[in-house]
Amino acid sequence: MENLKGSIVALVTPFTNNGNIDYNALEKLIKFHLENGTDGIVVNGTSGESPTISLEEFDSITKFTVNVVNGKIPVIAGTGSNNTEEAIIKSQIAEYNKVNGLLVVSPYYNKPTTAGLRNYFSAIAQATTLPIIMYNVPGRTASNMPIDLIMELGENHKNIIGIKEASGNMERIMDLIQLKNKGFKVFSGDDALALNTVLLGGDGCISVVANQIPKVFSQMLRSAMNGELDIARSLHFKYYNLMKLNFIETNPIPVKTALNAMGLINLNFRSPMCCMEKENASVLLAELTSLRLVQNIEAKELIYT
Repeated sequence: MENLKGSIVALVTPFTNNGNIDYNALEKLIKFHLENGTDGIVVNGTSGESPTISLEEFDSITKFTVNVVNGKIPVIAGTGSNNTEEAIIKSQIAEYNKVNGLLVVSPYYNKPTTAGLRNYFSAIAQATTLPIIMYNVPGRTASNMPIDLIMELGENHKNIIGIKEASGNMERIMDLIQLKNKGFKVFSGDDALALNTVLLGGDGCISVVANQIPKVFSQMLRSAMNGELDIARSLHFKYYNLMKLNFIETNPIPVKTALNAMGLINLNFRSPMCCMEKENASVLLAELTSLRLVQNIEAKELIYT
């Protein structure tokens, strides 16, 4: 985890038609990323529909992923919650299952104070030896972590090693990069800001679009890190519209729809997630077709009622 950088996929969780975890599809997805240059895998994050995953399923998913990856790239488990005790339990399960690190989202819905956030992250850091990446996503949590608190937590807990910043605010990202101590990592949580984040000194992106274009997205970030700016810029703008369309409806609805069209998963969600509106699916399909990611698929095939 010390050298973690680049394209880290926020992996979707595939489900069977009867609502169980689709482990055949999950293995297919993991191998797709191993073959296409992804630098790390996050399971049980927002894109993995984490609020619908039971503790038993979380245990099984982390074990399975670690086994399939077999040490080739880091496996990071999303263990955050709006219940500190539950986050600690998940973090300890993940450590027992030998994941490489944790992604811990700021508590959602209950909107803790700064003191509450400090206590939450400190309690988790003290309950595990694993490296922790904090996750600030105010659009999901209804609170925005203070930058000085992020820096404080990184200074006070040696296993808090970074932040996934998904506020969509480039100014915050610049402040984090400028103020961070050596070794503290700053990852974009927004695909469209990933290139700028890396060019300004950030460490990469925990990405949604990497589900669809792992090789290209990894190449874009590596090109940026290597100073190959023309290549990085060209790839960014080629796939920029896809990055935006992945959020035309709530994530992970569009990205799972795309992966279904690409033949990688069945199109199944757990409520309250549901299938895309036909008009939005048509727009997404047109973009996937123009990028030659799918062929001969009609929008109606992406809609299940």
